[in-house]
Amino acid sequence: MRTSIATVSLSGSLTEKLTAASRAGFDGVEIFENDLLASPLTPEEIRARCADLGLTIDLYQPMRDVEGLPAEEFARAVRRARHKFELTRRLGADTVLVCSSVSPLAVHDDDLVVGQLARLAGEAREHGVRLAYEALAWGRHVSTWDHAWRVVRNADHPALGTCLDSFHILSRARGPEDLEGIEDIPGDKIFFLQLADAPLLAMDVLQWSRHYRCFPGQGGFDLAGLLRRVLRAGYTGPLSLEVFNDVFRQSEAGPTAVDARRSLLTLQESVGLAAPPAPAPPTGVAFTELVTPDAAPVAAVLGALGFTRTARHRGKPVDLWECGEARILVNTGPAGRREGTRLAAVGLESPDPSGAARRAEALLAPVLPRRRAPGDAPLEAVAAPDGTELFLCATGRPGLPDWRADFEAAQPPTGTEPRAGTEPGAGAVRRVDHLSLTQPWHQFDEAALFHRAVLGLRPQESVDVADPYGLLRSRAVSTDDGAVRIVLTVGAAPVDDTAHAQHIALAVDDVVAAARALRAAGGTLLPIPANYHDDLAARFEFADGELEAYRELGILYDRDAHGEFRHCYTRTVGRVFFELVQRDGGHRGYGAANAPVRLAAQHAARGLTGG
Repeated sequence: MRTSIATVSLSGSLTEKLTAASRAGFDGVEIFENDLLASPLTPEEIRARCADLGLTIDLYQPMRDVEGLPAEEFARAVRRARHKFELTRRLGADTVLVCSSVSPLAVHDDDLVVGQLARLAGEAREHGVRLAYEALAWGRHVSTWDHAWRVVRNADHPALGTCLDSFHILSRARGPEDLEGIEDIPGDKIFFLQLADAPLLAMDVLQWSRHYRCFPGQGGFDLAGLLRRVLRAGYTGPLSLEVFNDVFRQSEAGPTAVDARRSLLTLQESVGLAAPPAPAPPTGVAFTELVTPDAAPVAAVLGALGFTRTARHRGKPVDLWECGEARILVNTGPAGRREGTRLAAVGLESPDPSGAARRAEALLAPVLPRRRAPGDAPLEAVAAPDGTELFLCATGRPGLPDWRADFEAAQPPTGTEPRAGTEPGAGAVRRVDHLSLTQPWHQFDEAALFHRAVLGLRPQESVDVADPYGLLRSRAVSTDDGAVRIVLTVGAAPVDDTAHAQHIALAVDDVVAAARALRAAGGTLLPIPANYHDDLAARFEFADGELEAYRELGILYDRDAHGEFRHCYTRTVGRVFFELVQRDGGHRGYGAANAPVRLAAQHAARGLTGG
């Protein structure tokens, strides 16, 4: 189906918004009144600009407070409406959005509303324009889709139809029963469909609407269920996004428009309107890549964790470190000195690397070009919204390129040999448990949608975590079996993102043994305040000596209905630190309850070291 986006959903001037919508692949736009009023272009010039960009103008909006009014006020509304109808024709559009009245002058009289809308529809028809009547969730007397539809049906005018808006419908819906009957509306009387998702919040619906809408798949609404009903009704118009969001209004229009279109492509796939290449969820973490200007601090931490430098890239300054199934690349090439050490790339094991790359391209995540030397493995890679390179790997699978073929065996440097006496099971690192990636403040929702739609990971609920200097927002995405877990985090305001570190969590069978081995090898663990462990003693019962070990080593503890979670942290190197994780009994969390303590401890450690 055709796709459209309201200009209010994007930031910048009207011409910037139109350009962004066109480049993202939208077919049309809704022109929001404020954007037109603030534009130096005439309606004819806006029409020509859209035509040059390959965009249709599908809707002009909004026309407010024009129905259910006393006679004198309605006369004024008719005069305003005639101006808007003429303006709509000058734009080359044929539909005007009419919002249900919120005016304190509006009368609770359906017959009056029906008669006045019919009169306005007649005026509109003389200008070659249609009216799409929408129930605002906070409308003074008309606030539900079914009430708006009854008004339209009773007016029985060919130039009057209804506009269905997912936010206004789903923000009020208590369950599927409140949507029953949408499919019974004649398709030709649904003049327009506006789509927006939103997180599930308990707040005033007007504030919820004006500040927290997001693109489909980024919130908690069942947009697919609503869209199926609208399609069964016979709707054939555009799928249009109308999203009021404080973050989107401050973000660059181009990436926001791409995110918006990806959300519509994914929504269309969910209802059978589009068929991009099928998802190929990753099956594991092949490697993580750290970029650093100085390998020595990273090597010291990796050595203390039990990693061994096993190989070096044939043509690049990249070393491979391994421990169990965990592999970490240390790249001393293009590091930026301001950032220091950072997590720049992740290799994901893919059951179908080429198919996963085709899906990424279809969902507007182009495969990254790579400069390869002759003989280098031809790996596919895509960029996550935060710039992290995601390589699609097939490690050790016959007939498919293996990234390890680019490496030659190397002797570990002095001082990084495997720890003597450490045997598998005695605290050794097994694999990567999860990764935590800090997102730019304006791309958090985009990142969640990207990882779900492009990679096929399942999102979990978003949580807020208290930081000593604000709030952090966090959302995990994972495969169903937990083979790949990624935690996306972001600060609550546009701050310097380098202030929030990334980390690699490593799975161990015995975190106490792992922590002792790391310390014995010269590593440093993040100290945790005694008050935290005093509180643990009050909340949980532990075996003799267990809590004392946690105090000594800075180990944190959590428990859910599925099991227990024990974890501790290294000091931060650049923007990266490591976490040792012991999951028992199928624990599904990531230690969110302990995050405020960890964040405070890291702030304190940076203050002590001057970092």
